[in-house]
Amino acid sequence: MAKKPTTDAAPEIVDNIDALEAKLARMREAQKVFATYTQEQVDKIFYEAALAANKARIPLAKMANAETGMGVVEDKVIKNNYASEHIFNYFRHMKTCGVISEDKAFGTKRIAEPVGIVGAVTPTTNPTSTAIFKILICLKTRNAILLSPHPTAKKCTIEAARIMREAAEKAGLPENIICWMDESSIEMTQIMMREVNLIMATGGAGTVKAAY
Repeated sequence: MAKKPTTDAAPEIVDNIDALEAKLARMREAQKVFATYTQEQVDKIFYEAALAANKARIPLAKMANAETGMGVVEDKVIKNNYASEHIFNYFRHMKTCGVISEDKAFGTKRIAEPVGIVGAVTPTTNPTSTAIFKILICLKTRNAILLSPHPTAKKCTIEAARIMREAAEKAGLPENIICWMDESSIEMTQIMMREVNLIMATGGAGTVKAAY
């Protein structure tokens, strides 16, 4: 009997422009597949990713505090819990696939469609909770997400994303939906902002202004 192909290859490192362009191309193809998912499939992925993030709320808080030297661990635990469990509970029953409302009197329907790839710039102040929140809302809406972590909070941001990606892919999420830049430069960030379909920027005034 032939062995099932393994997917345990070394992770792709996105640390230069060529790698970023290649990753974006793979994300576009993966998102096209994710866009065909049913509400039931999406909600299962959404649940598993939120659960995994919430289970890791304490170690992620400690990691963020140690890496950035900012904030209080207990406060970061609360923020991680809010970004995972509370955000899940708020959106869990929301319809985000197909027809989400219909007005028969006027003959109109509202149909939910994903935008494509979301570029997510995350801060050093709340690195893990911001990543958790942005990943969850992208999963719920069938969008791919490319994280651009703050350089001083890179490890903890990527770890939060890795934990959620692993759980989400086990629940059926295609590969190359939850992605990140391992290293970034001004030029890479500009390319990311130019090529994604939507930017969600959290950070200082300069970062937000650049996103706009």
